[in-house]
Amino acid sequence: MSPTENATLARRFLIRGRVQGVGFRWFVEREAHILGIAGWVRNNHDGSVEVLAQGTRDQLSGLHSRLREGPRAARVDAVEVSDAPAVARLNSFRIEGAW
Repeated sequence: MSPTENATLARRFLIRGRVQGVGFRWFVEREAHILGIAGWVRNNHDGSVEVLAQGTRDQLSGLHSRLREGPRAARVDAVEVSDAPAVARLNSFRIEGAW
């Protein structure tokens, strides 16, 4: 494995569709824990769900695949992905703004 494959990367995911009120944040938290990803997930006021995730390229690719599927009750219309700056000392995954 090359050093770049093991490097910690950060990505921002913005998920649109029927993704609030269907357990999406808990789904993301569970998948992130399974994959060993650090970061957070939160609902946005426009009805989207936002995820900041840090991990290896393979871990982030796995999360991206799971985000496109979502939990059973969700309908994912789009997943926008962008690079994000890595956050120092971010070593767990949490749900933010649970209202």
